[in-house]
Amino acid sequence: MAYDRYVAIYNPLMYNVALSPKVCSYLMLGSYLMGFSGAMIHTRFILRLTCDGNTINHYFCDVLPLLQLSCTSTYANEIELFIVAGKDIIVPTVNIFTSYSFILSNILKIRSTESRSKAFSTCSSHMLAVCLFFGSGAFMYLKPTSAVSTDEGKFSSIFYTIVVPMMNPLIYSLRNKDVKVAVRKTLSRRMY
Repeated sequence: MAYDRYVAIYNPLMYNVALSPKVCSYLMLGSYLMGFSGAMIHTRFILRLTCDGNTINHYFCDVLPLLQLSCTSTYANEIELFIVAGKDIIVPTVNIFTSYSFILSNILKIRSTESRSKAFSTCSSHMLAVCLFFGSGAFMYLKPTSAVSTDEGKFSSIFYTIVVPMMNPLIYSLRNKDVKVAVRKTLSRRMY
């Protein structure tokens, strides 16, 4: 989305060329390959562990709760988790922030205040969603496993798997004037 917004603001007349179906296919393929390779690496490292029990103290089968069940050393798994999570969080975040720095520099060049405001509001909702998602993922996975309590892990995983996706439609729809008017009417009716 950051690249899409960058092209739309920076060079709107070349949008169809810069984001051709071929380029979109490559972007999609890259996303799938990153996800698949991370999943295969996690699976490979988890399969080498022996387990003490079969009950996971968590809401879903995540890597960190699985490591707590292990009878063997999980040091290699913790290093692998940090590397894969770092790649999955840092690489997209750097790409997104780089795209948005280019977008911001182009927004500041726009002479019309109205156009500048519209371009900024278009990008700000995406940045908010990105910060919430990647921030909660970084909070969960980019620190030592000994520093993560079970309850903290449960709360954090609920936040990035349920709360953030539920907030996305709200974040993106509040840019729409009709939705803003409807929300204001609903809230004003409930207050009186």
